[in-house]
Amino acid sequence: MSKELQDRTKKFSLSIINLVEEMDYSMTKKVVMNQLVRSATSVGANYRAANRARSDREFISKMNIVLEEADECCFWLEIIKEKQWTEVDTLLIEANELTAICVSILKKMKLKTQR
Repeated sequence: MSKELQDRTKKFSLSIINLVEEMDYSMTKKVVMNQLVRSATSVGANYRAANRARSDREFISKMNIVLEEADECCFWLEIIKEKQWTEVDTLLIEANELTAICVSILKKMKLKTQR
């Protein structure tokens, strides 16, 4: 798969970590930040795992996890935005783009495996 997308998912993870490290602390924020970091780092880690898949079926399974985690990032970023805790528009755009890329990859793979 794409080295470019692998690098992009890692950069996204690092950007989320940087965002969280700069945010003020509260109990509520801690819960949201923890969930966001977990899902963001899972995007990159699971994309790497997908690239090492031993079959198309395994690849699709791993990519579905990447999709779920990218979409979860969108959710947590929307919460942060609506609470006005900090500016997250750029990260939210990236999370939505990663989600769309995953959907596109999965559609292509499903068509490929149906042949």
